[in-house]
Amino acid sequence: MLNFAHHWLFLLLPLPWLLGAILPPRGVIPLAVRVPFGGRLHAAASAGGSVAVAAKSGLRHIVPALIWLLVLASLARPQWLEPPVTRDLPTRELLLLVDLSGSMRQDDFTNATGAHVDRLTAVKEVLGDFLVRRQGDRVGLVVFGDAPFLQAPFSTDLGLSRRLLDETAIGMAGPRTAFGDAIGLGVTLFEHSDTPDKTIIALTDGNDTASQVPPNEAARVAKERGIRIHTVAIGDPTTAGEDKLDEVALRAVSEGSGGRYFFASDRQSLSGIYDELDSIETHKVKVIRHRPRRDLFHWPLLAALLISLSEKLFVVLRCSRDAFNKQASASVRVDPHSGRLKI
Repeated sequence: MLNFAHHWLFLLLPLPWLLGAILPPRGVIPLAVRVPFGGRLHAAASAGGSVAVAAKSGLRHIVPALIWLLVLASLARPQWLEPPVTRDLPTRELLLLVDLSGSMRQDDFTNATGAHVDRLTAVKEVLGDFLVRRQGDRVGLVVFGDAPFLQAPFSTDLGLSRRLLDETAIGMAGPRTAFGDAIGLGVTLFEHSDTPDKTIIALTDGNDTASQVPPNEAARVAKERGIRIHTVAIGDPTTAGEDKLDEVALRAVSEGSGGRYFFASDRQSLSGIYDELDSIETHKVKVIRHRPRRDLFHWPLLAALLISLSEKLFVVLRCSRDAFNKQASASVRVDPHSGRLKI
């Protein structure tokens, strides 16, 4: 669509005519040469036609008016508006913490077909479906065992995050559970984030056995930095030993950071938890619209220049032609011997 950035400049269109009406005309003093044969020279010129100084057309006002209009159009900065370009900016960063300790090998969960699978396989299915629904969020993935590791950096490419989740394996980060250190790594990853909403969803089936930072302390730091933590516990709460599910610590982490605690004993309840988390952490997207503008001011300026040059060339050619025709039809000369004018 054509648009003028300074369309008010077209109000100057009648300016030359106003100036011509207001200002007095320019005075011209004609130059004269007195010669003894002036009368005969005037008669000869009248008989052969007048001497043309410049060719004047009946359309002499149209060309200057057209040039003035084109100059104004160029000054008004014509622009061609391209179709709008939109970009969605995520307003939430979501970090998923997934436990890969040895206790995730327990095959007390079922998959979508009802077959018994280990806990990590069930988590991959449910968490993968959850990722698909988080369009517009920047999602990252941290896995932890003996130590936490960044598996997928924050990205809006949810397909990549899901593929990297599917590539995880039990024990690849070690057999123990460094839950507090995983939260600490998550806090560090949010350090340079400028999004208003920061959320961690941590999933584990045991208690912290390898962290250098206690989970409660890590949760306190997260809350101070505006990070909300939801904890999801899976497995058997009656398990004893190092694989015992520490629900008290998980609940304290979530409540201490403003999040919620969930427990899933099977795949159905786990899927329901992530459905609830999807509704709690609503999608917020900031849309930026930009409409590219392409300047066209050079085209009317070029047209004005070409019209002006064409007019000047036409005048020069016409003057030359008229002068040649009049010189051929009548000639006036002075006899070098007698000094008399001859036609």
